[in-house]
Amino acid sequence: MDLTPSLAVPYCGTAPLPGELWQAWNPDPWVIAALLALLTAGGALRGRVDGRRRALMLGLSVAAMALAFLSPLCALASALFSVRVAHHLLLVSAAAPLLALAFPATGRAPAALLAPLVLAHVVALWVWHAPGPYAAALADDALYWAMELSLLGTAVLAWRALLAVGTPPLRAAVAHLSLIGLMGLLGALITFAPLPLYAPHLLVTEPYGLSALEDQQLAGLLMWAPAMLPNLAAALLCLRRLLAAAPVRA
Repeated sequence: MDLTPSLAVPYCGTAPLPGELWQAWNPDPWVIAALLALLTAGGALRGRVDGRRRALMLGLSVAAMALAFLSPLCALASALFSVRVAHHLLLVSAAAPLLALAFPATGRAPAALLAPLVLAHVVALWVWHAPGPYAAALADDALYWAMELSLLGTAVLAWRALLAVGTPPLRAAVAHLSLIGLMGLLGALITFAPLPLYAPHLLVTEPYGLSALEDQQLAGLLMWAPAMLPNLAAALLCLRRLLAAAPVRA
């Protein structure tokens, strides 16, 4: 049964009913091929220093992306905006830092580009979670992949710069805290909006026991709180490095 309020069919299909959800896998051969190709890089990683750890990070990142794009979670995101936000958080807060750990940056360039890379990621988050661009992405597969790849790509680049050996811990901590604040602000705006803003979800949330506004509020809370945890943990590690490097006075 098609519950979508427009003629546009999102990637992963129209919003499923709850009883149909576990049949809503997405066997997209292009996505499967891309994830398998990425996994083959794990073989090359094993021969390097800390290669086993890096290969594990790569495998976990591929698992996160498979969950986001191939499992019924993708179809459920056509019904619930809160699940779409969870889908995006799998990419930017799980897959991206794992990929950055699997393929760490070297040299001074990432540290020098830290601010613009973080800014680019923040801009991508705000643009694609604005109602207009978001609705357009769900109505066109090319725009959908522009949204997904720009969110993931900017997140990977930002995390590589944040985790680069040449990035001073204080600068990294400030960048992490800036990301927390700006993502939290976006989440707060979504949470406290007085009306539902996301047209693709206006008529498809009721079978899951949520109004469109309740679904939107849940989405904002996900972006406001759980999304900050990886950055918060990384910021605390940066502060720990700073304290460990501080000279001890008698």
